[in-house]
Amino acid sequence: MELLKDRRVLLGGGAALALIAGLGIALALMHGGKSPTEAPPASRGGLVVETGRADDTKLDPARPLRCFVGGQFVGETTLAECAKKNGVATGALDVGVDETGALAAADQAGLVLTPLPPPAETVAVAAPAATTTAPTPAAASTPLAVCWRYAGGEWRKQPGEITLNACVQQLYSGKCERPGGATYGRWGDETLRRVPGRVESSSDNRTFHSIIEQGPDCSIPSV
Repeated sequence: MELLKDRRVLLGGGAALALIAGLGIALALMHGGKSPTEAPPASRGGLVVETGRADDTKLDPARPLRCFVGGQFVGETTLAECAKKNGVATGALDVGVDETGALAAADQAGLVLTPLPPPAETVAVAAPAATTTAPTPAAASTPLAVCWRYAGGEWRKQPGEITLNACVQQLYSGKCERPGGATYGRWGDETLRRVPGRVESSSDNRTFHSIIEQGPDCSIPSV
């Protein structure tokens, strides 16, 4: 009887183990048949490739740039080679941006090149003043900025901070531009350019748009 009882226990245990194993295999097959809910790592990640080079204004003496002689493009050379072609010293060349948006050099920037912006000014931080009870004045509705004139191959800062209209009047009023010429200025971060019949502005030193028409008598209305 004990032997028979042991056999029944063994058979019952074996059957239970077989049933559990079968259920486990079935569940595994059902789970494996489902489509994954999360994309594989290879499809989640992406390869980012940066092309081109930064459009900086720092001139590397060995970097080729577009060279102009007498207003005519003569190829890409170093700054020293371009100066030699122009028959002047390296320091006498103006470096700017040509009509293609590339860095270039010429004997006079205002003819075929847009001059590079003036160097950023270092503003001294004053010590905090003692707290007063005076009321804070209302903010000016018209923005003010530094006005610059480009002449003789250099930027010349005008006194104080003024409005765009005041800067345009100060730089260009009463003066007409010769055909094919251009006279440059700056107001804050905007490059100004007077061409025959109008004054233009650019925020990127490359793409210009008209901001005011100039009258036949060279007068300029308010901007």
